[in-house]
Amino acid sequence: MKSCDRAKLGDAERTALAVADHQNNVTACNDGIQSCDRSRLTPSEARDATAAECLRNVSDCKDGVGSCDSSKLTQTEAGEVGIARHQRNATDCRDGMGLCDPSQLTQSEAKAAQIAERQRNTVNCKNGWNDCDHSRLTRLEAREVQGAEHQRNLSDCKAGLETCEYSKLTEKESGALAIAEHLRNFQACLKGLGYCDRSRLSPSEWKDIPDTSSVPAR
Repeated sequence: MKSCDRAKLGDAERTALAVADHQNNVTACNDGIQSCDRSRLTPSEARDATAAECLRNVSDCKDGVGSCDSSKLTQTEAGEVGIARHQRNATDCRDGMGLCDPSQLTQSEAKAAQIAERQRNTVNCKNGWNDCDHSRLTRLEAREVQGAEHQRNLSDCKAGLETCEYSKLTEKESGALAIAEHLRNFQACLKGLGYCDRSRLSPSEWKDIPDTSSVPAR
């Protein structure tokens, strides 16, 4: 980008540039940007910038982010910030966030956080996720988790995944999988697509398999 040579500007252009520079500085001061030069603000603009800074500080204190300066809060603002922080902590505890401080919870909030934590643990166990503690499940939850784990293992076996544990399948499920695998193997041999184990074919299936030995090499 070429640098601006103000000496080459006409009167109208210099005026337009000065207006733009002034407005950019006003915006920077209102937004708390480091490039702000408060000495260039009019008294009215300075008051607006101060008001914007106060609002920004209150917001930062409520959200627990940015450069919160509690010493600049009025008594009313400090009360609002205290309520916002308490609500944020209750939400963090309910959602299982690391910033949770259980000591700041009311009795009802602590109970809600415990219920949410138990529900979260149940979901983790059902989905086979790492953050699962089976010892904290109720009998009903344990049965539900066991059912979900069984269905997940059955799906893994059907998909031929390495995580499949055949020993956990019922006799009926093992039989159904064996039939499905036999059919898949036959189709693979018949079409010449996928893994084919001809030793597992029945005599009648052998008859339907094309003799590839008679196909001339290209």
